[in-house]
Amino acid sequence: MKTNHDRLLSLDTLRGFDMFWILGGAAGIWHELAQLTGWPVLHWWSTQMTHCEWEGFHFYDFIFPLFLFIAGISFPFSLEKSLQKGLSKKALYWKIIQRALVLIFLGLVYQGLLNFDFAKQRYPSVLGQIGLCWALAAIIFINTGWKGRIIWCAGLLVFYWLLNRFVPAPDFPGAPVFTPEGCFTCYLDRTLIPGTTYSSPLYNGGFLFIPAISTALLGMFTGAFVKIKKAGLTQTKKAGYMAIAGVVLVLLGLLWSLDFPVIKKMWSSSYVCIAGGLSLLLFALFYWVIDVCGYRRWTLFFAVIGLNSITIYIAQAIINFGFTANFIFGGAIHLFPDTWQLLLSNLSCIMVCWCFLYFLYKQKIFIKV
Repeated sequence: MKTNHDRLLSLDTLRGFDMFWILGGAAGIWHELAQLTGWPVLHWWSTQMTHCEWEGFHFYDFIFPLFLFIAGISFPFSLEKSLQKGLSKKALYWKIIQRALVLIFLGLVYQGLLNFDFAKQRYPSVLGQIGLCWALAAIIFINTGWKGRIIWCAGLLVFYWLLNRFVPAPDFPGAPVFTPEGCFTCYLDRTLIPGTTYSSPLYNGGFLFIPAISTALLGMFTGAFVKIKKAGLTQTKKAGYMAIAGVVLVLLGLLWSLDFPVIKKMWSSSYVCIAGGLSLLLFALFYWVIDVCGYRRWTLFFAVIGLNSITIYIAQAIINFGFTANFIFGGAIHLFPDTWQLLLSNLSCIMVCWCFLYFLYKQKIFIKV
């Protein structure tokens, strides 16, 4: 079952679900609820809304790879439309490269390019990594069959593991290889990439595109599988097979983590498997509930976000939604006790963001890259 725009509603809903956690104030809501209630489960979830310092896996470490995975799912559908229009391979390459360049540019703008302070500019970005990894995965996808794609996906992960396992960082001799100091790809980042770093002098994030290509490929495998039309392969069976594949990937990641720890900032191969497996499980659930069982009424809130996901990501850097929320709701919020005001402010900010996206949705304005 698809939307009127020939789109998988489950995919738009999942994309919106993912972006919801990035909206301003989403993390703060859970922190404030934990403080107000004192409930242990909310304190636990509040910690899940933060990134691990290095090794480990929190829910918030799942947001970025899920978005890249979702971008991968979309590609087989857009590729089919492009081929139906008669686009040549050369035209496809140019279309892929254009999208990657636009995302890289938007990522630079998001991180302050227009300030023209190039010494403090952070060059690697979330959007840049999505654009680069998606583009490289797309080129692999259109030039290989299932076997070749699997070889590329697995090969990149194994290569990245072996590279970091057996090539230590030369500027920190003796440091463990799976640490910020000893990691070879972190060494490449801090020595070759100009500008400022992401979270410490030891980490920048530029060469993480190597294993992240596999994250995008996993999404493309999923999209291609959903598109298969074969007698006996029902939508219910597809959801089941995807769920099984997701469990297998998670188990593989846990097993791999015994030698190559789960490290988001390093985008370790075990992290790719666990995040990819969880992404596949979540998509299988959304696909089964929405497209197979037809439970759609609850999807509007997330679909509105998902249909303009890049828009809201960039808009939050340009538009002060917090100011607007305070202008509209600030007076009413100050009628509540002080302990509730921050929570209500965060909720009002999310409400304003969503209303902005709903306005675009009603006007059928969908800004795509």
